[in-house]
Amino acid sequence: IIGLIVGNSIKIPEVLKPGINFSLKKILRIAIIFLGFRLTFQNVIDVGLEGIIIDAIMLITTFLLGVYVSKKVFGLDEQTSYMLASGSSICGASAVLATAPIVKGQMHQAAMAVATVTIFGTISMFLYPAVYKAGLLLGMDDALYGIYAGATIHEVAQAVAAGFAVSDVAANTATISKLTRVIMLAPLLIVLSFFFAKKHATHGVNLREIPIPWFVFGFIAMIGINSMSVLDKSYVNIINQVDTFLLTMSMAALGIETNIEKMKKAGMKPIYAASVLFLYLFFGGYIVTKVIHTVFNGG
Repeated sequence: IIGLIVGNSIKIPEVLKPGINFSLKKILRIAIIFLGFRLTFQNVIDVGLEGIIIDAIMLITTFLLGVYVSKKVFGLDEQTSYMLASGSSICGASAVLATAPIVKGQMHQAAMAVATVTIFGTISMFLYPAVYKAGLLLGMDDALYGIYAGATIHEVAQAVAAGFAVSDVAANTATISKLTRVIMLAPLLIVLSFFFAKKHATHGVNLREIPIPWFVFGFIAMIGINSMSVLDKSYVNIINQVDTFLLTMSMAALGIETNIEKMKKAGMKPIYAASVLFLYLFFGGYIVTKVIHTVFNGG
């Protein structure tokens, strides 16, 4: 938000432009790579097959619904549609920014997608625990609520907060479920890279021309290193703090490079599309979680 205000209220000196561009592209990729230190493959094992299936179903259906609703119902451009769908289905702003270079999204499009997932993710953070404590999420205990929250709330921090607002058990399962969903960002970006290369190819697809998001493999490698406990936890904490700072720099650069006038042209359509996804995540996620839980546990 600060970057947005600065970028649209004063003329940025040309001498600063290379640094802003570096933060937006290079630093962003570095930040996503080291995001892997927040995860371990043990997280996936801990959430169990039940949680993994719920995560996968919600990710795939939300993404496909997001692209369809954005493009076909509200008439949004292709880039905004894919970024909005990615942010809602995986991990909010981080997913939007990771998807942007693959779909060749512009800054104002990415900023709009980030804004929508932030709005509805924040609403979810307060709504989920309130509804659960009111007894309206029938047939859910704290652990199942945590899986539900992790599989459907936009950002990692929002999902964790919604878990802690209920109990430590809910917080732990919400965190693991959400982080498992974050790991799924890697295969999605790779699939998108191939899909867009094939879609826009005029004479067949040359593998060398496919914009493989190599930083994704770095992301997976860091998860592997963290899973082996090679580094002391104190060093991992330092890495995570630095990574948060790098992500913040990238977000600030995004704001500076965003033209509000271009965002205004999109109107309310991105908000409408994101609200449909929010309702699906909340209600559809509850149904999917209950059905899969019943299949695995018989009730």
